[in-house]
Amino acid sequence: MKQYPRSLNKLINELGKLPGIGGKTAQRLAFHVLSLTDREAEALAESIVEAKRSLHYCSVCGNLTDKDVCGICSDASRDRSIICVVETPQDVMAMERIREFKGTYHVLHGAISPAEGIGPADINLKSLIERLQGDSDVEEVIIATNPNIEGEATAMYIARLLKPAGIKVTRIAHGIPVGGDLEYADEVTLLKAVEGRREL
Repeated sequence: MKQYPRSLNKLINELGKLPGIGGKTAQRLAFHVLSLTDREAEALAESIVEAKRSLHYCSVCGNLTDKDVCGICSDASRDRSIICVVETPQDVMAMERIREFKGTYHVLHGAISPAEGIGPADINLKSLIERLQGDSDVEEVIIATNPNIEGEATAMYIARLLKPAGIKVTRIAHGIPVGGDLEYADEVTLLKAVEGRREL
């Protein structure tokens, strides 16, 4: 990209570091930023800096918040007997969109992946154990990690860890998506669908 001025190259390179952004998309975004008014560009830059400075992880569940305790953990109407364990703050938002889950959450900030050198000590697991030891009201832990090798390994590890404590450990169901066709489903998806069947 020697044809661009140094400052534009720098902007493209920085935008290209964002997840899911390739070289062409980074260029398009850079040129869009340049087309903004000074006021709009400053507002964009300020919002990035403000988010970076003001947001941190909830001291209870690990979700993103601008307070010490997030809005979900501080909500007295939430069912504290159920904790849903997820991998990322984005997963919390996905669960909240269904508007049916009324329990609380715990965000791991990753999943166990021996291939990448990520073990139980590298994710937010210790605080979950401490949280469960300090709260006798918890009756069920729902594990909602992603349905991939890392998510399954994490779910199995947590289940083995919590079973001796007498806490009910469940896993979200996996299988055929609504609107999907059986003939296009792979064997693992079909197996999970059969294992997760329920009585009608």
